[in-house]
Amino acid sequence: MAYRKVCDAQGGPLVGEGLHCSGGLDLDWDLDKEELQEPGPSMDRMQMQHIDCQRSACSDPGPDPDPELMEPIQPSVSVSPHGRFERLQEDPNYISHFTRAPAHKGQRRLHCSLLRYFLAAVGLFVLGLLIGWFTHTHSVKRLVPPSDSSDLLEELLRGITAEKIDALQKSFSSLPDDSEEARARYLYRQWVGLGLTDVHLSNHTVLLSLPGSTPNTITDRSSHQCFLPNGTPCDQRGPNDLPRQQFSYAAYSAVGSLQGEVVDVRYGSVDDLRRAKDSLNLTNRIAVVKLGQAPLLYKLSLLSELGFGGALLYVDPCDAPPGRQIWNQAFRVTLNPGGNPAIAGLSREAGGSLTSLLVQPISAFLAKKLLSSSSAGQDSCVPLAMPPNTERKKITLTVGSQLSYKKIYNVVGYLKGRRNPDRYVLVGSRHDSDQRGGASAIMNQLIAALTEQTKQGWVPDRTTVFCSWGGSALGNIGSYEWGKDNSVVLQSSAVAYVSLNSPVRGTETLRAAASPTLLQLTSDIQRRQLLSCIRGGNCPGPNVSSLQLPGDVSFFANQLAVPTVEFAFEQTKAEENTGFLSEAQFSVESPETLDPLFKFHETIAKMTAEAILRLVNDPVLPFYPLDIALDVQNKLKDKSVVSPSMLSSAASLRDHAAFFQSETMRPANDPKERDPSHVRMLNDVLRDLEKSFIITQTPPGVYRNLLYSLPGKTPLFSVLRFSQEAALHCNVSSKAIKHNAADKEVLCHSTMNQSLSLILRAIRSAERLVCFGLDLFENYQRGAK
Repeated sequence: MAYRKVCDAQGGPLVGEGLHCSGGLDLDWDLDKEELQEPGPSMDRMQMQHIDCQRSACSDPGPDPDPELMEPIQPSVSVSPHGRFERLQEDPNYISHFTRAPAHKGQRRLHCSLLRYFLAAVGLFVLGLLIGWFTHTHSVKRLVPPSDSSDLLEELLRGITAEKIDALQKSFSSLPDDSEEARARYLYRQWVGLGLTDVHLSNHTVLLSLPGSTPNTITDRSSHQCFLPNGTPCDQRGPNDLPRQQFSYAAYSAVGSLQGEVVDVRYGSVDDLRRAKDSLNLTNRIAVVKLGQAPLLYKLSLLSELGFGGALLYVDPCDAPPGRQIWNQAFRVTLNPGGNPAIAGLSREAGGSLTSLLVQPISAFLAKKLLSSSSAGQDSCVPLAMPPNTERKKITLTVGSQLSYKKIYNVVGYLKGRRNPDRYVLVGSRHDSDQRGGASAIMNQLIAALTEQTKQGWVPDRTTVFCSWGGSALGNIGSYEWGKDNSVVLQSSAVAYVSLNSPVRGTETLRAAASPTLLQLTSDIQRRQLLSCIRGGNCPGPNVSSLQLPGDVSFFANQLAVPTVEFAFEQTKAEENTGFLSEAQFSVESPETLDPLFKFHETIAKMTAEAILRLVNDPVLPFYPLDIALDVQNKLKDKSVVSPSMLSSAASLRDHAAFFQSETMRPANDPKERDPSHVRMLNDVLRDLEKSFIITQTPPGVYRNLLYSLPGKTPLFSVLRFSQEAALHCNVSSKAIKHNAADKEVLCHSTMNQSLSLILRAIRSAERLVCFGLDLFENYQRGAK
């Protein structure tokens, strides 16, 4: 609604001795009918336009000035660079200062004596109203701080301290009952007490693979010596070896006993397997495999195809993080790709497991014995390998894991948004006992800091969903089950997932991983936090990548293509050989031992808090489509396998994304440029862009989301990398032997062509979505004119 004040008095101040007018104050208020007819958010665009009375025109007002030439009382109108965008917000608190000036001297003598006392009374009354109005306005502004103010971020970060995280950690670790149910119920009570008004505790009955009553063993048939997975002889087992048993098995492995020769297949690559197959028959042999270079599930699928009966897994000391003593440590792995295995379907011929292989992790010390390696020992960095012409040991592998149905618990709490309560920013951590509570302490600190701001009057734009997952160590079961139960809502409402899967697992390297959509935001946050680095100036630079992440983030990034971000401290950089070492679950040190002052926890908490605040508060989501286009082009640098049409499509996507980001997104970042419905449409396009890169099927252990990479020397689409391996695998796999040479060549090339076709389709789908957004907003602007 727009108002115009028409004045017939000569302009002058409302103070001093000249408070005299020629007659009654004539006010005429004109209502803009055109704006009354505007529906929805346009009704909020109200402005009081003040037309100053000029001295020369006081007796004859003449025609009204053009309202478009008049300046507003407060400089709150922001004009788009293109001049065609509507305002999103305006300050409703306008003050209209009426001005008056003395009229003719005879008229002042006639009316002054009658009006002086009346106007004085009116002035006092108006003064009282203004004082009350200003007081009320001041209190409202103090309780509702502006959403784009940097003060809010400073206040939020000021409320996050290492001392508070330490106290929360001590409270969590002092629970008398260490069961998952007890930890989940504790978190439920904590979240309610911290101020979340909508908290849910749910459970799922799932099939878990747990250690058996007796440990798994490896027996050398020539010497009849029995070893535990960590290399300790079975007859020297002590009382401390029983707790270690829970970290010395492969969840959902086949069970039983297998006799066979050990075969050194190194990292289990196609080249390694080809060399092994050329020298001997692999049926029912037991492979000794290093972790690294490729996902474990992918390696095991190749071993199963080639006829192996079992696999012993280990981490080469040369690949281990600096200072990490793993020589005598076994570890745990899970063969569950995600969710409840009872629903996913188990292999009947494998006795209810997820593979036909007997799988057992072992220590590097035991691997050296079985391979008869000449490596010097613990301090050596000579990779473990079986020397040439060495007689292979014959062993008996016994695996006795047990399957049982148990309940796992999830805790989910909501901090509701105001303008877009149906848009969710998810923040996820886990409460496994082996995590020792570090992630839960950070999560509780974040909830406490955010709810404290809501008590001061702040309300987020979008809803924050805090999640603590159960069953994460055995295949992210809790997050998968909750995600599948709510997949319909999440597909249309989830805008981002902020991960706290394992925030402090070392103190050497600060690593950030994010989907390409959030790379810019993640890099900015990391760079700002490093300015006040805890290392006193000896800080690492930004280390941001789009490598596929382990943990509960998998379902949201891999199944729903929700943009993700995670900050973590670790011991080493993710390189080609070390990138998959997180698949090995070693017994972790307590947070108090790893970070006694909790400064690393504080840094992760502050970075995560800033990411959450930006995602829930920014009018336009901090997503950058141009980064996706540049990432796609970066992964298509190998011209030998990429067609000109694919390169052309990638260049077209880059051009349209750049135009979309500059012409559509940049003006909208000023919240006064567009109305909320327009910004909501823009955010939906940004949110859905990553969904174009979801493909239906990938090799085991590889994300369905093409935008996430595997560690390697050169950037490459994961499916393209494994398609190249599949071409080599055609010459190795026993299944391919059934085909003649011509059929084999067709089979191998069809795998590569299929992957290239999927990538091209994803690129074109993303480009169509960007073009749709451009057309949508162009039509919107035309209709608004």
